[in-house]
Amino acid sequence: MPELPEVETIKETLKPSVLHKTIKKVTIYWERIIQYPEPDRFSALLQSQEILDMKRRGKYLLFYLTDDVLISHLRMEGKYGLYKKGDPIDSHTHVIFRFTDDTELRYKDVRKFGTMHLYRKGTEFHLPPLHHLGPEPFSSSFNGNHLYERFQKTERVVKNVLLDQRIVAGLGNIYVDEVLYRCSIHPNTKARNLSFEQCETLAEETKTTLREAINAGGTTIRTYVNTHGDIGLFQLNLYVYGQEGKSCKQCGVPIEKIKVGGRGTHFCPGCQGDYQEREMEQ
Repeated sequence: MPELPEVETIKETLKPSVLHKTIKKVTIYWERIIQYPEPDRFSALLQSQEILDMKRRGKYLLFYLTDDVLISHLRMEGKYGLYKKGDPIDSHTHVIFRFTDDTELRYKDVRKFGTMHLYRKGTEFHLPPLHHLGPEPFSSSFNGNHLYERFQKTERVVKNVLLDQRIVAGLGNIYVDEVLYRCSIHPNTKARNLSFEQCETLAEETKTTLREAINAGGTTIRTYVNTHGDIGLFQLNLYVYGQEGKSCKQCGVPIEKIKVGGRGTHFCPGCQGDYQEREMEQ
């Protein structure tokens, strides 16, 4: 699933291609993608609206139109691309936004898990799916104090808390593993057992890791590419995610993979502590 750096990269590469284009027609081939309103009304409302801006909130793309906001979540395999009228349409194309200049923005999704919501501008942050999102990692409200206060109210382990989009928006499996490694924190550590200083370090390393990933164009593990079809390069800088069995770049101990909250989780026993020892402590 694309996480914050990948969605940010998609936004920045897609924005110049669609800005100030006016939608002439919307064709929907897989109606389940349209979560609100119902598909026919979704298509009708979008007609004649101009794309004025694009933003990101957590893992969501936001298309700001003349009257409305289109909120798009790519889920596992969703992709956008700009095409010319008459270009072949493959079987994985599920929504087409046809513009008045005869170009088309096509949404493709092999697994069909993506979602779209269309709301009146000004209401988008008060309704699902954005209404419960926590602070953006780069915002001033995301800091050590925020994490410490939230951690003190839960019995969950830190890996699961950081994956909770109500705590911080945009983090997923890849970057949580990487941030915890950089902070020398075992993913099975109870969040409430972390000190205020550790929470401050977590907040700062989250910002640093995400900035590095954005500068590298995101992380390509399987199928992620940006709007231009280019892969991300941050996978070359990963310390633990996807590195199971390889020697840690810092201490040389083999990276291990375990399950935490049902999610595959990578960590270094040398830098982050031993899994069995952590289990005994808890």
